[in-house]
Formats: sequence, structure tokens, C-alpha cells
Amino acid sequence: MPDETILIVEDNEVQREGLAIVLRKEGYTVFPTADGKEAIALLKSGVAPDLILLDMLVPPPGADGWRFLKARAGDPALAAVPVVITTALGIASDQWAVSLGACCLVHKPVDTADLLTAIRRCLGEGQG
Repeated sequence: MPDETILIVEDNEVQREGLAIVLRKEGYTVFPTADGKEAIALLKSGVAPDLILLDMLVPPPGADGWRFLKARAGDPALAAVPVVITTALGIASDQWAVSLGACCLVHKPVDTADLLTAIRRCLGEGQG
């Protein structure tokens, strides 16, 4: 069973808690946050996730995924943490996600099997 830590950045409380429940059942330690600003504060407090699950569309006053990724890029330790983008943007693709510095993309509404596959792939689980 996994023992990695996942930081969830999701403004929708129901979705955020739903993701947390699914990931905890899979054995992950989970830190749910409502936006990029809250996530950065948590990271600065010493939380060191193995992966970040990032919602791109966060309404003001919260920091959206783009702002979070910009802040992440400025910190070498944080830039090394893989990111899985979650979004309802229909035009978004894995290539788009990778161009932003993420590992991959999972479209909303999130399919649990697709999400877990993406997380495992980005964490390198089941390889070797």
C-alpha cells in the first residue's frame, strides 16, 4: 500500500473532500487545500508532498493553478514534485499539461481509475 503524501489543490469543497477520501482509502496521506495560495502556505510550513493534484480554475481571491505553477517554478525543491493537473477545460491535453510543467492531466469530472493510474504513473509506482 502506498505511503506517499499528496497535496490536493481544489476549490470545490465536495470535490476536494471526495478526492481526499478516495486517496486515503488507497493509503496516501492527504493534505487538502482550497487554492494555490493556501497550498503555498502549507508547503512553506514544511509539508513535503510526493505529488500535487492541482485544479487549474480557482475563482478569486484564491490563487489559480497558473499562479501556483509559477510560484512552484521559482523553488527548485518544489519544482521537482510531480503535478497532476485536474481541469474541466475541454481543450486541455497531456501535452498542454506537460508544457506547464506538470506530469499529466486528468479531466473533470474525475474518473477514479484514471486518477489513480495518473498518480501511480507520476509517482513511478509499479515500475521496475
